[in-house]
Amino acid sequence: MKKNLFLLMLLAFTSVVYGQKFGYINTQELLVSMPEVKAADNELETFQKQLLTIGQNKVAEFEAEYKKYAEDAQKGVLSQVQSQAKEAELAKKQEEIQKYELEVQSQLGAKREELYKPILDKVKLAIETYGKENGYTMIFDSECRSYPSCNG
Repeated sequence: MKKNLFLLMLLAFTSVVYGQKFGYINTQELLVSMPEVKAADNELETFQKQLLTIGQNKVAEFEAEYKKYAEDAQKGVLSQVQSQAKEAELAKKQEEIQKYELEVQSQLGAKREELYKPILDKVKLAIETYGKENGYTMIFDSECRSYPSCNG
């Protein structure tokens, strides 16, 4: 009797498993082929170039001031007080450049999120809709098959 019950439960479980449909999609490949992603990439690249140009200008300005300071210091034109004041000023400008570099990273991250989130939401919705309409229990990202934590 127990053996029959076990076989019946096994048969019921097997029919539930066989009734499920699983699918795979390579979202990376899908995203690369989307014109929206290409447009977002171009916009992000333009934004990055603008930020980098500003940063390069700050660095060039700093380097020019430092070069002038070094020449004046070598010639003995500056007093010790003037030299210390110029060093403090240069140190402040160097800190500003470092702050700007961090700010650029933050701005790029925010811009990337702003540009790609709607695209990723659109893809996620399309996959979910397709899955529901075609009776898929689960659709996995083929790029993430071997990574259990890659379900996002």
